[in-house]
Amino acid sequence: MKKKFLIFFVNFLLLFSLTNYTKAASSDPKQFIQEIVDKAKKILVATNSQEYKVEKLTEIAKSKVDIKGVALYTLGSYRKDLTKEQKKEYTILFEKYFLKTFVSRLTDYSEPKIDVVSAVKKNEKYTIVSSILLATNKRAEVKIDWRVYTKDPDKPLIRDLIIEGLSLARTQKEEFSSIIESNDGDINALFSKLKEFINSK
Repeated sequence: MKKKFLIFFVNFLLLFSLTNYTKAASSDPKQFIQEIVDKAKKILVATNSQEYKVEKLTEIAKSKVDIKGVALYTLGSYRKDLTKEQKKEYTILFEKYFLKTFVSRLTDYSEPKIDVVSAVKKNEKYTIVSSILLATNKRAEVKIDWRVYTKDPDKPLIRDLIIEGLSLARTQKEEFSSIIESNDGDINALFSKLKEFINSK
């Protein structure tokens, strides 16, 4: 599970690490993502300490990514069976898991270059912002779609990333479902796996 988690979030966190800790001035989804990308390098290439970068990027994830929304989505239909206490425990565990992975992968990416190219409004709740992670000597060009939650138009939030057609939130949902199903539907098995990862060094 740990290996699959990291594979999933390597891509996820690469892009979340592009979010700047300053407040985005625009509520337009395309401009929202563009501002995030433009300001990212200031954090990633700055001479500030690792601790400072971790602190600021953690603030970013909490303010620009809909962590709670992603958490509930990745639990799928199993969330309907949770008690109020279990749902609270899960959202806390997921946030800790998410942030730990986010921070642990921070140093893997120094200066990713992304071109934001277009935005398509799917409905009142979601807009897909398309971008391209430019090729380097070490990797090919990658198409990235950002699923931006716009129910509150004044506060867009990142809900998902679609890498070359692969929804990362959906991939995580399938991974979580597999863990629960392989343990006879016991949600505590997933909780245990999350705690194991959170407490690992």
